[in-house]
Amino acid sequence: MQDTTRRAALALPLAAAPLLTARAQDWKPAQPVRMLVAAAPGGTTDIMARLLAPRLQSRWGISVVAENRAGAGGTICTLEMVRARPDGSTIMSGNIGPQAIAYSLVRNLQYRPEQVIPIAGTITGPNVLVVNNDVPARSVAELTALIRGQPGRISFASTGVGQSTHLSPVLMLQMLNAEAIHVPFRGSGPAQVDLLAGHVNFLIDNLTGVIEHIRSGRVRALAVTSKERSTQLPEVPAMRETMPELANYEVNTWFGIFGPAGLPNAVVQGMNAEINAWLDLPDTQRRFADLGGVPLRLSPEAFADFVAAETRKWTEVVRREGLQVEAG
Repeated sequence: MQDTTRRAALALPLAAAPLLTARAQDWKPAQPVRMLVAAAPGGTTDIMARLLAPRLQSRWGISVVAENRAGAGGTICTLEMVRARPDGSTIMSGNIGPQAIAYSLVRNLQYRPEQVIPIAGTITGPNVLVVNNDVPARSVAELTALIRGQPGRISFASTGVGQSTHLSPVLMLQMLNAEAIHVPFRGSGPAQVDLLAGHVNFLIDNLTGVIEHIRSGRVRALAVTSKERSTQLPEVPAMRETMPELANYEVNTWFGIFGPAGLPNAVVQGMNAEINAWLDLPDTQRRFADLGGVPLRLSPEAFADFVAAETRKWTEVVRREGLQVEAG
């Protein structure tokens, strides 16, 4: 459906483009909008929804309510979204987990890529490896020594099976030839609570979701997962700097707004225009910088291509790691 839309758009004469843009910007929902959140309160997926919903509500003059639907790595929420009427009244704040990784990771997944329409990106940035203050490690090498010295005893939290917070440490451990215990939670907020309480030893979470804990000293950052260091944490090394085994390590996470298949192109274009206008605001860009991320500003077509490329990338990672889980 998206390919057909893209071909039709390319076939339009150049003079028609301004008219299409004007119509997209004029679109408004005729009824209240539910913005489902594919995560528990407290993480980046939730933060994006809580920032965006009031903006859309003020622009559209109609209620836009964010509703958390945590569980099964965001796939429960996605399934609810794809079953909604494709009229613009139900959209979703999603992320790399249920919108890219889950397709290859989850056996018997109850939705397919063609049932999920990428509307607009929101934010992208690295993950960050953090430990609680009871863990003596002050570097990735020291944490690795602890893990190797106590195989199967050191634990790591994730925001759910199949999220980048799950596969980021899995990839690290595979490259280190080490083992640790995976403890999945129903979102970033619950995972952070148990990390702070000392119930789990480390977490690789979205920088946007955990940066305030790092700044306050409640957790200790050992590395970021991106190719380069983060400007928000310049003293924290990139994972690939820390050990020879991790020289090729690189993971970035991302978030966006999605809708059910069958969503009219005018709705997709209209929502994308509003979200991109929000991403262009200096206040939004400053807020994203404070969170350690940057706007993922793309057209609907470019965002769809981006999501498809990420899906192919993680399919290969999951296949190489031999991971597979049952739908929850």
